[in-house]
Amino acid sequence: MDFKKYVRDIPNFPEEGITFKDITPLLQDASALSGAGDALFKLIANMEIDKVVGMESRGFIFAPLLATRLNAGFVPVRKRGKLPHQIIGESYELEYGTDVLEIHVDSILKGERVLIHDDVLATGGTAKAVCKLIEKLGGEVVQCNFLMELDFLKGREKLSGYSVASLIKY
Repeated sequence: MDFKKYVRDIPNFPEEGITFKDITPLLQDASALSGAGDALFKLIANMEIDKVVGMESRGFIFAPLLATRLNAGFVPVRKRGKLPHQIIGESYELEYGTDVLEIHVDSILKGERVLIHDDVLATGGTAKAVCKLIEKLGGEVVQCNFLMELDFLKGREKLSGYSVASLIKY
């Protein structure tokens, strides 16, 4: 399935000069949504995974679905101040600023094998920060998995040393 035809460009969002890749058309089409879920699962179907980590907010769409198919737990990683329990955090840079991601300290157990999922790999800052959080908790990052990858931003370079997979590349 050509998933690119379900992704639209939104110019100058969230700020001037940025072209946002909007996946809502893919999410609104039942066949594309199901097909993307199946294709993402194929990227990790033969891996032993204990937890699937999804990043706020669009990482929350496919990560729980992958977790259920893998018989694994789902762990949300959120922006600063949104998790209610004891947390650790990691700052990161995006293509248009900086932010902090947080995870509950009891969400990943030492030695657990973790799949990281997000909708897009851009500069790699978000995924790298999540890798650090998981490793601080004693988890092992098995793969960083993305619906799409913006090659021109070289995010994969920031994730050198980790397995990286994506369905769509721009």
